[in-house]
Parts: sequence; C-alpha cells; structure tokens
Amino acid sequence: MKLSDFTNLDRNNIGGWPQGVKLTFCAILFIVLLVGGYYLKISAQSEELEGKQNQEAGLKKDFADKQAKVVNLDALQQQLDEMRDMLRQLLRQLPSKTEMPELLVNISQTALSAGLETQLFQPGPETIKEGFYAEKPIQLKMLGTFHQFGNFISGVASLPRVVILTMHDVALKPLEKAAGGQSAPAGQLSLEGTVTTYRAVEEDEATPVAKPGAPGQPGAPAQPGVPKPPAAPVTGGT
Repeated sequence: MKLSDFTNLDRNNIGGWPQGVKLTFCAILFIVLLVGGYYLKISAQSEELEGKQNQEAGLKKDFADKQAKVVNLDALQQQLDEMRDMLRQLLRQLPSKTEMPELLVNISQTALSAGLETQLFQPGPETIKEGFYAEKPIQLKMLGTFHQFGNFISGVASLPRVVILTMHDVALKPLEKAAGGQSAPAGQLSLEGTVTTYRAVEEDEATPVAKPGAPGQPGAPAQPGVPKPPAAPVTGGT
C-alpha cells in the first residue's frame, strides 16, 4: 500500500479502492465509533458506577457503625442506667420542697451562731431548671468579720443536707460606717447581693405559680432575723 493509493481515491467508487485502503478506512471508522460510543454511553455509565461505589462504601460504614452500637447496646444501656442511678442519688442529697423551710432556718441559725448580723433576707420566686432541680434566689445583706463569714461557710457545709450556694452580683467590702453614722469597728465587712440555693424537684411536681405578695415571692416583706450564707459556693455532705 502506497501513499498514492490515498491521494487518488474515487469517493464515488468505494468498491474500487485498493484492499489496503479499505482496511485502513474500516479501522479508522471502528476507532471513531468506539470513541463516540464510549463518550455517549460508557462514560455516563462509568460515572454512575463510581457514584454507586461511593454510596456502597458509605452504606458499609454506616452499617459497621450501627453494628458496633448494637453489639455494645447492653453495655451502653447499663452505663445509662448507672448514670441515672447516680443522678437520683445526687438529687436525694439535695433538700426537697418540704425540707426547704427547715433548711433556711438551719442556715439562719448557723449564721447567728457564727456571729453574723443579717439586715436583709428576702427569698425570691423559684425557677425549675431542666425539669429536675429548682433555683431559689435570695436577696441578702449581712455584716460580720472575715472569720465570722468563714465559720458560717464551714457551718453550712456541715449541715445534714447538701447546700449549694452560688453568688450573683454579690459585693463583699469593708464596712465604713455603722448604724447611727458612727465609724464601723475595724475588720467589719458588709456582704450584699443575691445568692441562689437549689433543691430537688419531685417527678410529679408541676412548675409552681408565683403569687404576688406571698412569702418567698416578689412583693413579700423582708424577713429580718433569718440570715443567709455568704456569696460563695458551699457544699455539705450527707
């Protein structure tokens, strides 16, 4: 087959082409059809296959994760039950709704025993948090020395029930003037602000509706002579 065989071809007489030219033309036509078929059909199917393979890998990983959870389901359920038991035990250490009045009296007596002077003690409305504990803010103002406050905190920590106090906007500063405008004794401190105490909420207890003017609610008169602990987190053991 010569180069002249390709230059002297008669397009109107394909049957008269040399045998070598015919074979070459058929080979070129086959390659063109093969490439065109790949891009028209096989390429799209190849992309679809790759997507299915990726989906298969994701499903296998999801299956393996779920299988691992199923295998460890009993252990995880046991851990959950243990955590619930621990939570119930911790909640039992907090005072209940019926124990709160007595607890406030015990805190009051502890403050008096420490030598603190309470000028303001006004409980606010309770707020149930997370459905299993309640917060009760208390506005207070107390006078005493550093050691008296320390003895008070130690006494609150030794109460039969766990007492947790957190402080909000509480200021502890030296007392400049005593009652009557006279100079305060040296070492006297003034504690003023709001502390929050906590109690456990019973399962069947609904969110209480605050009544204006009721004891422990906004508008209720201050209760003098019932001191409240200083603004520092305090915990007491059972």
